[in-house]
Amino acid sequence: MTQPTDLTAFKRKRNRDRASGKTLCKSGFHRWQDEARKQFDVSQGKLVSVQRCERCGQTKTVVS
Repeated sequence: MTQPTDLTAFKRKRNRDRASGKTLCKSGFHRWQDEARKQFDVSQGKLVSVQRCERCGQTKTVVS
C-alpha cells in the first residue's frame, strides 16, 4: 500500500510569504552584520571589514 502524498509542498505561497525580507532590502534598508574575518589593508594602513546583509546576502566592504 502506498502512503498518501503530502500536498502542502505543492501549495502556492502567498505574496506576503514570498516577499518577506526582500522589500526592505530593495528600498535600501539592509540589516548589515559584520563577518568574523577582519582584514588589514597595508596600502591604506586601515582595517577593512566585510559586512553581509542577513536578509538578502548582499556584501559590502567598510574601511575604518
